[in-house]
Amino acid sequence: MNIFLDILFVALVIYFIFAIRRSLRMSKASVALIEKYENDKRNPQLIDEIFAAISDDVLLKRILKQHNATKRDITRLHAKLMKWGDFRKYNRYIPITSFFNVHTLEYLLKHKDDDAKSLAEKMMNHFHF
Repeated sequence: MNIFLDILFVALVIYFIFAIRRSLRMSKASVALIEKYENDKRNPQLIDEIFAAISDDVLLKRILKQHNATKRDITRLHAKLMKWGDFRKYNRYIPITSFFNVHTLEYLLKHKDDDAKSLAEKMMNHFHF
């Protein structure tokens, strides 16, 4: 019984380490894009970099595949978020950070046909703006 609990504990520690590592990697990528495009928010390369970053992540790629999301969907959602959610608070910027979080990306893709204001409000509430 003790061996089983030891194995379970080690497995949980390993899972925790990988989850934290993934979270920090996504946060770093998001902040890098925010800083890079702070003065060039409408640059089309931003969408390419967002799509590439979320396509490389295991969890976010799964959400993209589940909703059959394309770069065009990300472009439309980004434009909607830019209309009403062009706010930066510390290292969070609604039109970029929203794509790097599992829950917000899932919500955006489920509700991609909603109006821009409701999407931006939901994202602002999620990130405590």
